[in-house]
Amino acid sequence: MKGIYDHFSSRPNDFEHFAADLVKIHLPTVVSLDVTRRSRDGGRDAIGLLQVGTGGGDILLDFSMEAKCYKPGNSVGVRELSRLISRLRHRQFGVLVTTSHLDGQAYKELKEDRHPIIVIAGGDIANIVTASNLPGAAGWKAWLNKTYPPLS
Repeated sequence: MKGIYDHFSSRPNDFEHFAADLVKIHLPTVVSLDVTRRSRDGGRDAIGLLQVGTGGGDILLDFSMEAKCYKPGNSVGVRELSRLISRLRHRQFGVLVTTSHLDGQAYKELKEDRHPIIVIAGGDIANIVTASNLPGAAGWKAWLNKTYPPLS
């Protein structure tokens, strides 16, 4: 995850777009996911719809995404998790994408209180990258540089 962190550490808005792409790969029934403006985003980095079911019996679920490009080893804490939870409305769920991990207390509260949050952390990102069928690390880095060009 250090490579992804290094690529986006000075460009948090680009990381939000990358995180949205990861969510679409991880949850293939996402029908829309729009990254919000940098300011006045209501505390959400993206908002989306997930389709559950097919045909006439399907439903669409609203969700919010929060993206945290943290240096590996720096955890996402209770404060950041609480901010996402507080933005969820009735019958919504959240997705937290981070290059790092949840700290112990945040994870404990998430599980004990059964908050409807999907966490895509550093290890999960690695698994998504591996499953994406890009040809090894070089293929992933080439895609990253092409899709989210480094700053000049």
